[in-house]
Amino acid sequence: MYLGVDYYPEHWPKEMMDEDINGIKQLGANIVRIGEFAWHLMEKEEGAFDFSFFDEVIEKLKKEQIAVMFGTPTATFPAWLAKKHPSILSEDENGQKRVFGGRRQYCFTSPIYRKYAAKITEELVKHYREEESIIAWQIDNEFGHEGSDMCYCSQCHEGFQQYLRTKYKSIDELNERFGTIFWGQTYNDFTEIPLPTKTITTHNPTLQLEWARFRSLTLNSFAHEMTAIVQKHKGDHQKVTTNVSGGFFQKWFDHAENVRPLDFVSYDNYPVWGGLAEPITPAHIAMTHDFNRGLLGKNYWIVEELMGAQGHNVIGYLPRPNQAKMWSYQAFAHGCTDMLYFRWRGMTKGAEQFCFGIVDHDNTYGRKYEEVQSLFENIRQYDELLKSDISSDIAVLYDYDNIWSWRFQVQSEGFDFTNELLRLYTPFYKWNAKMDVIPVDRDFNRYKVLIIPVLQIIDESLSERLRAFVQNGGTIVFSFRTGLKDKDNNIHFKQPLPGFVRDLAGIRVVETEALSDYQLVPIVGVGENEGETGEVSVWRDLIQLEGAEAYYRYDDPFYHERAAITKHQYGNGTVYYIGGGVNEEVLMPIAKEIIDHHKIEFVQSEDGVEVYVREVEGERYAFILNHTANEKEFNGETLKPFESKIQKW
Repeated sequence: MYLGVDYYPEHWPKEMMDEDINGIKQLGANIVRIGEFAWHLMEKEEGAFDFSFFDEVIEKLKKEQIAVMFGTPTATFPAWLAKKHPSILSEDENGQKRVFGGRRQYCFTSPIYRKYAAKITEELVKHYREEESIIAWQIDNEFGHEGSDMCYCSQCHEGFQQYLRTKYKSIDELNERFGTIFWGQTYNDFTEIPLPTKTITTHNPTLQLEWARFRSLTLNSFAHEMTAIVQKHKGDHQKVTTNVSGGFFQKWFDHAENVRPLDFVSYDNYPVWGGLAEPITPAHIAMTHDFNRGLLGKNYWIVEELMGAQGHNVIGYLPRPNQAKMWSYQAFAHGCTDMLYFRWRGMTKGAEQFCFGIVDHDNTYGRKYEEVQSLFENIRQYDELLKSDISSDIAVLYDYDNIWSWRFQVQSEGFDFTNELLRLYTPFYKWNAKMDVIPVDRDFNRYKVLIIPVLQIIDESLSERLRAFVQNGGTIVFSFRTGLKDKDNNIHFKQPLPGFVRDLAGIRVVETEALSDYQLVPIVGVGENEGETGEVSVWRDLIQLEGAEAYYRYDDPFYHERAAITKHQYGNGTVYYIGGGVNEEVLMPIAKEIIDHHKIEFVQSEDGVEVYVREVEGERYAFILNHTANEKEFNGETLKPFESKIQKW
């Protein structure tokens, strides 16, 4: 098991190196991550490669038996490169160059940048291919973070037009599939096709979706090119990864495709960051872990685990005593096998002066140091447990085409894809049931339950896969706007909603309404749910039954006959349809009904207490986590605020 810190020895006087390495060793660490922002230090002038500084660092680390993950430094290129080749700089929607001074300002389409990035990567990896202490390479750093996955420069424009020319047989086919007859947008040639920069009203939805696909293609082709270089020149004992940043549903690239050629996924876990008054919800944090475990379908590393408060300009919430430690245990519960904390010491200069580390600017080894030290000491005994596979009966499905389609046309001012995914994820999470979060194109036949939030893009092929799943006894939970569009981001013609899965759901959506941020529509239970009440926000589908039974209906004078939530028996399985942004209190018993029907393991606990059960070699263990600032009870024992522990189960 590797446990360690992100260490930036180049930020400090050389005389401090021995002190730092000793402090890291006493922490209980056996690995550090280095180098990902140090291109200039390795190539101060073009072609003059010098790795002597890191040679010295690595020799000192080796003496203390501390391993190394080395980051290829392409996320921050040197100033001389920007000066010599300004075309490598990306541009925003207004045509403004993103000048040298931040990070990740490069354009993925730039052949010049790719050439220089390939060269530094190749020279670095070749230099250290025989270095036994370097056990892994990290490709670049947090692809797409901070808006760096979007560029509108002329290189991207030409690349986008070529992408369309390659995909479509003719301009006539493109015009037909885009529907450019609308608003007289018909093109005579591919060179007439614009980038979707600011215009009056909005751009064609198909153009916008193709633009998102092109952005994903350019970023991932760069990532795969750099990965191939590392794989070609690395030592046999060295693995390859990259670090996934949070907010992945707000990114413009397909993450599963991004990590496809890697040996393992790494994740940067920040439950809170600058500007947030409080952390994201425990369910949201858990979902991010399930997402990263789902990218390659196996356990993963964390190479940036938050310990101190974070912020560039505005500083965020300070994790309370033992809270960040509890988040670490939560990560281990959900499939993290190896962990590095960000960062060893907070920096006194530069843009991240307010990103606090294990050691603060006063250089005192205080509470945070002791928390990490105690975690490292305790977690080592569970090495085999953490490496064990996690088997889930429930899968949450997502599709980046669908997510991008929603981003271009949100339809309701209250809509947010992540929130809608969490709306269906959270009730199952609160019953402490295991879930995988995976792309919709994966084989999902081994699962018992599929949770499918707001999947408006469904074609016949996918509908057949879903139909077979239900016929064989599976359960699907759909939510609103399901089946609205085709793969070209156009609405299905002559297909009453929910489109190709209408027979599965046993319903017809006869009318729809977008709800504003402040609107709440009451719903009331039907049949066995008689007397129950709830609310709908964001959106509502007005449902006519076509074989399904109503669970809830709308409670207003105009639409009281229309269903809001339905259940339908189809073949040997069941389909639920959640017709709007339904509140958690309504969804919790539905989740429990599904869990009971399929005899899925769950654990009942107080709100705010997470229990995650793992198994290895016939032994079962429970990760018990108190996510609250209050004492909680579980199994007759008192949990202190933010307490976390692992017990035999």
